Amino acid sequence: MVLPQHLSIDILNKWNNNIIIPDEITARIAHNRAYLDEKLKTDKTFYGVNTGFGSLCNVRIEPDELSQLQENLVCSHACGMGDEVPEEIVRLMLLLKVHGLSQGYSGVRPELVQRLADMYNQGIHPVIYELGSLGASGDLAPLAHMSLPLLGKGDVNYKGQKYKAKDVLGKLGMKPMTLAAKEGLALLNGTQFMSGYGTWALMTAKRLQVWADITGALSADAFMAKGEPFSHALHRVRPHKGQIATAQRLRELLQGSPLQAEYKEQVQDPYSFRCMPQVHGATKDVIDTVCNVMEIEINSVTDNPIVFHDEDAIMSGGNFHGQPLALHLDFMAIAMAELGSIAERRIYLMISGQRGLPNFLAPDAGLNSGFMIAQYTAASIVSQNKQLCTPASVDSIVSSNGQEDHVSMGANAATKLYRVVKNVQRILAIELLVGAQALDLRRPLQTSAPLEAVWQAFRKEVSYMAGDRVLHDDMVAAELFLNNDPLQWINV
Repeated sequence: MVLPQHLSIDILNKWNNNIIIPDEITARIAHNRAYLDEKLKTDKTFYGVNTGFGSLCNVRIEPDELSQLQENLVCSHACGMGDEVPEEIVRLMLLLKVHGLSQGYSGVRPELVQRLADMYNQGIHPVIYELGSLGASGDLAPLAHMSLPLLGKGDVNYKGQKYKAKDVLGKLGMKPMTLAAKEGLALLNGTQFMSGYGTWALMTAKRLQVWADITGALSADAFMAKGEPFSHALHRVRPHKGQIATAQRLRELLQGSPLQAEYKEQVQDPYSFRCMPQVHGATKDVIDTVCNVMEIEINSVTDNPIVFHDEDAIMSGGNFHGQPLALHLDFMAIAMAELGSIAERRIYLMISGQRGLPNFLAPDAGLNSGFMIAQYTAASIVSQNKQLCTPASVDSIVSSNGQEDHVSMGANAATKLYRVVKNVQRILAIELLVGAQALDLRRPLQTSAPLEAVWQAFRKEVSYMAGDRVLHDDMVAAELFLNNDPLQWINV
């Protein structure tokens, strides 16, 4: 399928196709490259094209050494360490790099862009490491590792196994490439590591924000919380978009619930129930803001220098600087952590022995400990998220002999956000596990039709806990259950 000219998070969330580069894009890339080749016949100096890199930018390179210069760049910058980047992120990096180079301003040859597309289409995933990028000049170290297989170097994951890149290329009849002038720099400059992680986080957050409303509504009903705080009138007079949307979804999720019709003694419920529209809604608004920034980024040209064949100019600038991403990825981590924080408080209240529910939701409490330690786990994860929310974007460190004297640290913001989002799914999974148990203990009373549908689907994966058992297995099953699209059950 042809990659759309403009990518969105929603398109990427549903993308399950090979990349086809349309002929008109190939022609544009070729025209841009031809312009650069003509410029290289002059005696002009262009950063990174016929000069050294970073603080070596004033060292001119001879024409017969330009290809070696680009290969040296890729090899010398492949300095990543730490854990391997998950393959789902690697695929996004490949796709986003193809899309960025396809804008036709990077001075690369069409065959280079096509080879990256071929790697994506055939599932050849370069082994990339988490650590090494400062978030300016782009994601140098991760993108160098992504680019090594083009040269027949480095390792790749292919069909569930790790291989030397040269072996997989040979098996598939693909020869290692020789880079032309500028191509190594075009591959390494860019924000595709940060934006790959950020895109994944947004796709996942869009699913989890729905699940947070569902697990929150299920918990509210099981805890005999009132539905009045979700009334439209309250939110009409403070009309934040996310708050309005959350209140509406909670009303729809609880509509027709017999548990809501039961008499409630309390005048008000704790904030973790009563303020779900305000808290969940604020997170939704942040997700929308970050989504807008990310969509601008993934449709931009973020390497350097940029080749403007249509303006007869080759300009060095700083489009690789990850500051827009760093700030917003930090912001999103805080917003997502709050979804987990408020969910943990609901878990705590449900196991606290209030409102007719047994201590720790344990049948025969004392002999059984029930969900006592599941709450500990949720609290531990919430605490870790707080630590991970220390912003990376306020940090900087001088590099390249002072030439690169202010960096974004957006890569650290991105990898921290990844961990926060994963953690939030685990907390919501524990809430679903606890809420389902509390609902069982309210039987024969039922909740609403959509929440009963979620409960029924969940109970096919995790059964009611009639006595203590190894809860880890249930918690992992609940975490996996939240990979499902929740809209298939709630339809609201």
